Amino acid sequence: MELRHLRYFLAVAETHNFTQAAARCYVAQSALSQQIARLEKDVGAPLFSRTSRSVRLTAAGELLEPRARRILADVDNAQAALDALAGVRRGRLRLGLVQTMAVPFDMVEVLADYRARYPGVDLRVSNDPSSRMAAAVLAGTLDVGVVGLAAGQVPEGLDHRTLGSAPLVAVVPREHPLADREAIDLAELPDSHPLIQFTRGSGLRRQVEAAFARAGAEAGQHFEVGQIHDMIRLAARGVGVTVVPRSTVVGPGSVLGLDAADELPRGARMLRLTDGEAVHHICVAYDGTRLAPAAEAFLDVLEHHGGEEHHGGEEHYRDDEHHGDDRSA
Repeated sequence: MELRHLRYFLAVAETHNFTQAAARCYVAQSALSQQIARLEKDVGAPLFSRTSRSVRLTAAGELLEPRARRILADVDNAQAALDALAGVRRGRLRLGLVQTMAVPFDMVEVLADYRARYPGVDLRVSNDPSSRMAAAVLAGTLDVGVVGLAAGQVPEGLDHRTLGSAPLVAVVPREHPLADREAIDLAELPDSHPLIQFTRGSGLRRQVEAAFARAGAEAGQHFEVGQIHDMIRLAARGVGVTVVPRSTVVGPGSVLGLDAADELPRGARMLRLTDGEAVHHICVAYDGTRLAPAAEAFLDVLEHHGGEEHHGGEEHYRDDEHHGDDRSA
């Protein structure tokens, strides 16, 4: 079994197409097919189920896929470590970044600083629901994930550092019957305005629904939006109401670029929730046992921007040693 065989295998697994996989790997399709056949001979089982219309992983292929990813990630990390030893900071950083920031600094500034310090690193930033990104870090398809998870939500086997937290707030249009209030209980929200929710399966979505459950209320009629920026603007337009972290509305890194003294678009109001448990947590998750130099450097830059005053002399936790709050964030 050769490394190139694993790379070809993963290309087919991701594209479900031998022609596209060959193009991605810059080899002829016939050569790729021959190497896949050799790999199948080595493992003693077919890895793909092929028809005229589709290419699917077999049971053996599904078993090999996560292991192949981790093997190739280990090889990449080893090369990056050797480069770092020689004084060369290059390599690759695959970073998962949550939209719903709740940190006292601007993540864009963190990325810009990192890029300035390590211009040779291939930086790839992606966004998915927090639980999916944490699973990707565990699987080795992401190196680091900045995720909206509380301590008890980080998968076992990953290290994490808490970066910050922010209370959830309601954003309502100016004509809303509760717009003149300073704080509300979620049970008070009338059904006349639909609830604008974040992506299904996301940590924020579960946190908001948990807050409604604590209030003894149903989330009610809602629709789903995949961008926090759009959720807030839609609420300001009077389309509905939304519940988001306060840090996404005002402060450093807020999606609207507003300061605390600024007015929301169209005179919309941001209302505090009386539920003290409705808090959004942000942490950085990584596998400390296989941390590449590029990823370690990113954690250092993140620490520099966060500062000890925000981390409280933070410790590195393992999920199997910490049994804290099991709320989603």
